[in-house]
Amino acid sequence: MDVQLKSAQGKWILAATVLGSGLAMLDSTIVNVALPALRAELKADMAGLQWTINAYTLTLAGLILLGGSLGDRFGRRRVFLIGTVWFALASALCGLAPNIELLVLARGLQGIGGALLTPGSLAIIQASFVREDRPRAVGAWSGLGGVAAAIGPLLGGWLVENAGWRWAFLVNLPFAALVVVITLRHVPETKDEQAVGRFDIVGSVLAALALAGITYGLTEKGQLVPLVAGLVLGGVFVAWEIRRSPDALVPMSLFKNAVFGAVNVVTLIMYAAMGVVFFLLTLQLMTVAGFSPVAAGSALLPVTILMLLLSARAGEVAKRYGPRLPMTTGILVAGAGFLLMSTIGKGSSYWLHVLPAVSVFGLGLSAAVAPLTATVLATADDRYAGTASGINNALARTGSLLAVAAIPPFVGLAGDALSDPVRYAAGFTRAMLISAGMMAVSALITFLTIRTNVLAPQTPQRPQNVND
Repeated sequence: MDVQLKSAQGKWILAATVLGSGLAMLDSTIVNVALPALRAELKADMAGLQWTINAYTLTLAGLILLGGSLGDRFGRRRVFLIGTVWFALASALCGLAPNIELLVLARGLQGIGGALLTPGSLAIIQASFVREDRPRAVGAWSGLGGVAAAIGPLLGGWLVENAGWRWAFLVNLPFAALVVVITLRHVPETKDEQAVGRFDIVGSVLAALALAGITYGLTEKGQLVPLVAGLVLGGVFVAWEIRRSPDALVPMSLFKNAVFGAVNVVTLIMYAAMGVVFFLLTLQLMTVAGFSPVAAGSALLPVTILMLLLSARAGEVAKRYGPRLPMTTGILVAGAGFLLMSTIGKGSSYWLHVLPAVSVFGLGLSAAVAPLTATVLATADDRYAGTASGINNALARTGSLLAVAAIPPFVGLAGDALSDPVRYAAGFTRAMLISAGMMAVSALITFLTIRTNVLAPQTPQRPQNVND
């Protein structure tokens, strides 16, 4: 079904996909503000806080490829709805968790719901809108979804101060109900009618186990056996996917397009850097700079505003002039924001230190995300819309997962680091410098590999629609 973005149905489709993916983005940032409060109530150490973040990211990254494939096979709207309901139920379990162990388990279940709904949001856009409207739709999706990610800490701070940390999870329930209602009424069902063969269950299990082993080995000191096992399983996963192609969880035919491979490498590194920043910045503001939860959460509000104002326009610029320049420039500018963040410490002023840093980061992110996402989708056949989105999302989450597991211990943020503001501040500065370096590497890869004409109009390919 070829829907125009300016039509009433097009606006409802965009609203459903933005709210759905925004649900997962909101949760990935809102929890950061709640970490000090739940640490005090549940008596968790730094590793417990890392697992509160990483249990969600682990199942999300490990199963998001399967989620994209399920949508392509059985209907993108159907899987999107199942994921939304699952996510809501798991959020309720998080809000009721009596200890850190059960909270981590519930967060893992929550990630499964995210793995089902996240790739479906982009796949629905790719399969529903006319080709010429897709870059702008993706830009709007990026900007409005970024609003959810950035408003999460502000909302989380208010909830923590006024209602308690558990409401950082329970707040997901009404949003999920709204997504279900809009999707049932306005989103058409689409799927890949050419999909044949069996599901790659073995590939899914190998991917999840590899990530689990690597993450555990990086998070827990001295755990070399899980780390080595995870790396070995990762190699087995790659070999299995090559052998199983074209019925693999990750179809190797997608990587015949060099730009598709390159933009996914950029995604992995870029989101690794951002994952570290989102995890550590809010804690730095509260633990070292002395900000309240609301003040720390509102610190990222400029990112929300800039993403809302600029992301759709960045998608248009990428469509007209190609994605290489806006992506390269945006990633470098975001990295400059991380350099400015490295100066935030004890006694830092919001206006003199925090606002300039997050504003520069927001400008860069606004310029880079929409062209990056549009490039991923444009370099894959329409029939693989869900799978391509799943691959890109999986790599983004994997980058964040591994970086959050590895970089805090590497810079000295382990054990009771949150109890020592001086120690935490020193580690935070080192982490921001490392993150800025990763962004520089991402920008270089982008400039050297991304073609300028990758978003040029092509002959439209009509997606299959079960309602036709």
